[in-house]
Amino acid sequence: MALQEVSRKQARGQRVWCVPYARNLSGIEIRGNAKDWWGKARNLFDRGNEPVVGSVMSFRATNGMPLGHVAVVSDIVTEREVIINHANWHRNKVSLKMGVKDVSKNNDWSLVRVESQPGRYGSHYPVNGFIYPKFDE
Repeated sequence: MALQEVSRKQARGQRVWCVPYARNLSGIEIRGNAKDWWGKARNLFDRGNEPVVGSVMSFRATNGMPLGHVAVVSDIVTEREVIINHANWHRNKVSLKMGVKDVSKNNDWSLVRVESQPGRYGSHYPVNGFIYPKFDE
């Protein structure tokens, strides 16, 4: 469904953004800029520093990424590496199966490196943590 929505937007010449893509893919119904998701999730969704498949990784705003960023965890590789799917990391594109490595001093996922090209990890990015979807019980 998330990829279908991306295709519709691109066909209409509309920009693909990380927020609607993450919302459609995860089912986490939060609106607004990615930098605001962590705060808006408080009291609505469980949050933490442990990656879970289906959770949203909430990136903090930085000078180079002033609106923040959100991505959806699609697989756990090791306790310090996950695979994500996200949109607009590369302008107006969806990036599937990209690696993310926890490079934080305390192994708490507060600082990561994202695979920008296959096998090539870029700069360090601060992360708030993970927002967990409400799973059916």
